[in-house]
Amino acid sequence: MLGALGVVYGDIGTSPLYAIRECFHGTHPIAPTRDNILGVLSLFFWSLTIIVSVKYLTFVMRANNKGEGGILALLALAFTDRESGSRVRLMFIAIGVFGAALLYGDGMITPVISVLGAIEGLKVATPVFEHYIVPITIAILVGLFSVQRIGTGRVGFIFGPVTLLWFLALALLGIRGIADAPEVLLAFNPIYAVRFFPDNGMLGFVVLGAVFLCVTGAEALYADMGHFGLRPIRRAWFFVVFPALLLNYFGQGALLLKNPAAAENPFYFLAPSWAVYPMVALATAAAVIASQALISGAYSLTMQAIQLGYFPRLVIQHTSHAEKGQIYMPQVNWTLMLACVGLVLGFQTSSNIAAAYGIAVTLTMSITSVLLFFAAQRMWGWKPWLAGLVCSAFLVVELAFLGANGLKIAHGGWFPIVAGAVIFTLMSTWKSGRRILRNKLAASSLPYDLFLDDVRANSPLRVPGTAVFMSGSAEGTPVALLHNLKHNKVLHERVIILTVSTRETPYVNDAERIKLEKSDLGFYRVIGYYGFMEEPNVPRLLELCAKEGLKVDPEQATFFLSRETIIPTRMPGMALWRERLFATMSRNAQHATTFFRLPVNRVVELGMQVEL
Repeated sequence: MLGALGVVYGDIGTSPLYAIRECFHGTHPIAPTRDNILGVLSLFFWSLTIIVSVKYLTFVMRANNKGEGGILALLALAFTDRESGSRVRLMFIAIGVFGAALLYGDGMITPVISVLGAIEGLKVATPVFEHYIVPITIAILVGLFSVQRIGTGRVGFIFGPVTLLWFLALALLGIRGIADAPEVLLAFNPIYAVRFFPDNGMLGFVVLGAVFLCVTGAEALYADMGHFGLRPIRRAWFFVVFPALLLNYFGQGALLLKNPAAAENPFYFLAPSWAVYPMVALATAAAVIASQALISGAYSLTMQAIQLGYFPRLVIQHTSHAEKGQIYMPQVNWTLMLACVGLVLGFQTSSNIAAAYGIAVTLTMSITSVLLFFAAQRMWGWKPWLAGLVCSAFLVVELAFLGANGLKIAHGGWFPIVAGAVIFTLMSTWKSGRRILRNKLAASSLPYDLFLDDVRANSPLRVPGTAVFMSGSAEGTPVALLHNLKHNKVLHERVIILTVSTRETPYVNDAERIKLEKSDLGFYRVIGYYGFMEEPNVPRLLELCAKEGLKVDPEQATFFLSRETIIPTRMPGMALWRERLFATMSRNAQHATTFFRLPVNRVVELGMQVEL
């Protein structure tokens, strides 16, 4: 529970910094009258209950892929065959990938709005700091991203206690406010939420976009499930997070009932004057922790995308010898940092960035509900009508939020959509490009049986040693093997054709790791299986082959790789600009030697040009 508090609930836990304020003092504020305050609080309560307590903690998190969650894991559960199927299925797969891409936009905005919202508390203490809020925020964000390379393991043990202290402070402040105006508890009655819309008309619908800020971060519960498990996350929510959030939201509402002018920053005005500076410090710590969770989530999501074939190979550095989930990805890290700094400079205040926040999250949540419809039928055997009934109930709420947040597009909401569209373009281009390239290579390859027949009939010179030919396909003869035989006119005594395949499960047991087929003439075909949360390790694969009677010393073997140079053409395939983009991504992908952990002094590369 303590670990889940520190990682999973950091994002949703910092929402009290700005959620209530945006309803009554944001881009489209509503008057802080008694009925409006009770209506907004009722919307907060029922939104948290329906979206978090019911949808995610009761249904979505049951759809786990061997303990792992997240939208890509749910996509693997909903559709097992990624390469074929009807157009409808492929369309939903594309929608799921787009939902994953949108999470990067969320990962850019969350650190900005959380840290800005925390630092803006200095204005409540004294106006002297007003001109220093942006520089302080940028300094904190740059510092946060700069220390990512040392890993979260060294400081992770303090995340839980600090976040627990944060939620305790939220609860105590809320109790203090409620004690001054107990009538605020009437907001538990859903009638106030229902009345809110006819009383306020279109403005009430607009404010719904600000109400949604209280549930941003719910997707992190599902994405981080693999780190802690379902039970600790549920317990942390119902015993700590949910009560603390409700107490604080209702406390802020009580403050507004007594003093409507406090709408400028109800979170900090709820605190006694002597506690403002300590609360700024604690809020900043909570914001940094929330940002850390989103950054780590971006690393995990990227690694999943790489393994599932939606991203090129990127540098992955492990920051812990004990915890395999703790990784650092430099390209992702610095891209996120530049985006965050740019957002701070562009939007300046948390109110401005709040106008852009929410659209990506609501889209992702809606996509999750759609994927759950298919996953529930496959996993739990639900009838389509039952899955449709449950998922449509969630969709009604989420589409209402989506419509309200759609009004933010002109005020900055375009940014996460554009960011998601760019990431989706990269992911879909890489996936399509690899498929086209694989088909091109397969067309120029030779069936494995015919190759062996040719070796029998025209036996080439055999030289001592073991050659390992890496192949992207478990069928056919690797192009590198054909080129080596064509140009060097020799074969090693032992030839191993090795294919690394990613399964649609997070992890694969060592007992199921390899499949070995032995042919005559000293040929072996080995297929190594990995989950989408694992990194391939070829030397380790070869060690496992010893149990199947194939002993290989990686330091004595020779590894042959083929390196393709992509030539964009106007031939049928992808648009020319996408082919050029694919060629650029291919050139900048991490080297296969590093990605597969091959001995660098035992690798031979054979180059070839491929026209797309």
